[in-house]
Amino acid sequence: MSGELRVTTTPIPGMLLIELPVHRDSRGWFKENWQRQKMVDLGLPDFGPVQNNISFNSAVGATRGIHAEPWDKLVSVAAGRIFAAWVDLREGETFGATFSVEIDPGVAVFVPRGVGNSYQTLEPDTVYTYLVNDHWSADATYTNVNVADETAAIAWPIPLEDAELSDKDKAHPRLADVTPMAPRKTLILGAGGQLGKALVAALPDAVAWTRDDFDLTDASAYERVAWRDYDTVINAAAYTAVDAAETLEGRRDAWRVNVSAVVELAKAATANGLTLVHVSSDYVFDGELPEHGVDEGFSPLGVYGQTKAAADAVVSTVPRHYIVRTSWVIGDGNNFISTMQGLAEKGVDPAVVDDQIGRLTYTTDLAAGILQLLRDKAPYGVHNITSGGDPKSWYEIARETFKAAGHDPDRVSPTTTAKYAEGKNLAPRPPHSTLS
Repeated sequence: MSGELRVTTTPIPGMLLIELPVHRDSRGWFKENWQRQKMVDLGLPDFGPVQNNISFNSAVGATRGIHAEPWDKLVSVAAGRIFAAWVDLREGETFGATFSVEIDPGVAVFVPRGVGNSYQTLEPDTVYTYLVNDHWSADATYTNVNVADETAAIAWPIPLEDAELSDKDKAHPRLADVTPMAPRKTLILGAGGQLGKALVAALPDAVAWTRDDFDLTDASAYERVAWRDYDTVINAAAYTAVDAAETLEGRRDAWRVNVSAVVELAKAATANGLTLVHVSSDYVFDGELPEHGVDEGFSPLGVYGQTKAAADAVVSTVPRHYIVRTSWVIGDGNNFISTMQGLAEKGVDPAVVDDQIGRLTYTTDLAAGILQLLRDKAPYGVHNITSGGDPKSWYEIARETFKAAGHDPDRVSPTTTAKYAEGKNLAPRPPHSTLS
């Protein structure tokens, strides 16, 4: 056996050099070219390879590249030896950065999407092998640069005039003429809602789809999306008519939008290695505890809460997921604050429940929190995001709203949830909605 499994960084961000143990005896050798658990533990991305390609090169000096593909790859050799070189062709400060190394069976390199890949054989009958995390497609967009580019200045061991290159590779543009490969995009679903609008403002470069752009409940629609163009999907779409969800039609709609659609979204995220951000709710709890942590088990009281809990369970199966629990959302649209402001202006003196306690969440705060999770590459799983301040009742918030609008807060009177619900078909509410 030679060496230990080691993963080290390179001058190109995201590109990793892997030293592979090679087990040798009189019969030959054996190596683990891709060992998910060991390599991920050492820092290699869990990139989800779906295709294994092998290139046989009979002659010394066979030179291929430089191609930047729209997928990640793990390269090595099964026989022989190569000189490999890469050029960062992605948008950003490291565009044009280079790295080169000699590869034998004991070396592998993880090459992130958008980094130009090339190699030159140093021995006859070299077998070059690489794993990729997307299936080859004739429609895929490549970014290429000429192997002889003066800026990259790759020190080819065999001069290019003595090497064997394809006419196509010889015709690739110089670095100065290359259009950098754009990064994968973020997709916002439910962009027309209160949170969706805040997310669009916080992520101006994201692709934003409303219900008219993409029907989450249409299973066939998912097949028409080029999911590999994205790395993150934020699901801000939901059926949120809590009381209507208790009716026959509403119950079916709630399950169709909040659960069945999320199943399809989870399938797409898993199959394409996407990060799925899913917005959840305090309604997944019965509210008996004064504060709810991220590890509390489900105990929903009504249909809406049941659908949100079911969706959380589905999303938790996606390898890269953030379940964002929040409460009492206030944003651009109809909400409790706007309702109270309207009542104050109309001269209505409302009775507001004082036995439901929680925190408001402004959509700007929620969008900023989601963005921070993504930027910080926070651990996948459940995260609570609300606005700050001490927990308050709806009654207290209503009084503050009247006062802020220039009206007498004493116009608001307290009542209980039970009293307020008399004669109405209301869904049960958790008495405590405060998230830790």
